[in-house]
Amino acid sequence: MDYKGSAFPRLRYAAPMSARRPPLPAPPPLSARIIEADAPRPGSGRLRRRWPDAYRGAMDSAQTPVETPPHLAARALIAEIVPAPAECVDTREELDAELLAGELEHIARAVPSRRAEFVSGRTCARLALARLGLGPRPILAGARGEPKWPRGIVGSITHCAGYRGAVVARSAQIASVGIDAEPNAALPEGVLDAISLPAEQAWIERLSTTHQGVSWDRLLFSAKEAVYKAWYPLTLRWLDFVDAAVTVEPERGRFTAKLRTGGPVVGGREVSEFSGRWVVRENLILAAVTVPPRVPNRGGV
Repeated sequence: MDYKGSAFPRLRYAAPMSARRPPLPAPPPLSARIIEADAPRPGSGRLRRRWPDAYRGAMDSAQTPVETPPHLAARALIAEIVPAPAECVDTREELDAELLAGELEHIARAVPSRRAEFVSGRTCARLALARLGLGPRPILAGARGEPKWPRGIVGSITHCAGYRGAVVARSAQIASVGIDAEPNAALPEGVLDAISLPAEQAWIERLSTTHQGVSWDRLLFSAKEAVYKAWYPLTLRWLDFVDAAVTVEPERGRFTAKLRTGGPVVGGREVSEFSGRWVVRENLILAAVTVPPRVPNRGGV
């Protein structure tokens, strides 16, 4: 996850990480990793920050190319559910890289684990931007911690225990994108009640019997995270758990989130539902939502 706390306002995961370079250790018990989310800063929720003038030249001019480390050149796990022409980079290890101007200030007071995931996430994002032909540039954080992308670029960053990933695309080709990664393990006790609607609890109970091997409650959480990350850049508004009703297609690896509040306007049409894809790989649940620049007449994307 890359926003302040959870994409939704009530939960945040803090995943202890190993030192940089070595493979990540197994996560601690999930019950120890749920903490209260940061409260939003007064007056900051609806305004999109502009890039500081000091960074505009860096964003618009050619810079030293970013070289992709050999172990990151392989196809990313998240690429399985994110369509071209988006670019995807992910890693199962911490990446040792330097932060750029403005980024260090954002995590100056962060604990080591948060700093490590921030560095790895930003590094994946810069490598993905390089595949679009963009040189290294700061990826600052907005009012709610969301990544602030260069003009004409959309993207999303995610991190959980043992995984860091980023997806970027040109806004002319994809209007918005949201990704999320979670361990394929049950949510801690009580969390499902906080994030789900009765209809969602019903399909989770049913699929837990008929389609074992997937933590369906965690998949619901991951899908809603991906929905929020695609939603927020388009609206600059919060989305509560109950504002998106999710259904899944277990055989096809897809999900739909019907909005229960006014949706964003994309290409002159209001979006009433988001469609996404999910997959379970290497004991991870990955979810992604991509919003096309044109919305069908039915209002779903």
